[in-house]
Amino acid sequence: MDKERKGELITQFRLKDKDSGSVEVQVALLTERINRLTEHLKLYPQDQHSRHALQGVIGKRRRFLSYLNRTAPERYHSLIAKLGLRE
Repeated sequence: MDKERKGELITQFRLKDKDSGSVEVQVALLTERINRLTEHLKLYPQDQHSRHALQGVIGKRRRFLSYLNRTAPERYHSLIAKLGLRE
């Protein structure tokens, strides 16, 4: 992921200025990484190292989303709507 794309995601999903570590930002960055790894695996289906990395990133995103759903359900629902996940 290049710096410009990462900066765009951070500014789009941050809660306040200077925010780069909130759950929303981290989930957005992980979603971008998942999308890139998925595209890579479509080209190279035998790449088991990337497949393993993809599973780890998916698990991390799932844990972040579970935490957000437990602590702030309204933020969770707005985030999955913005990212187009699940529903």
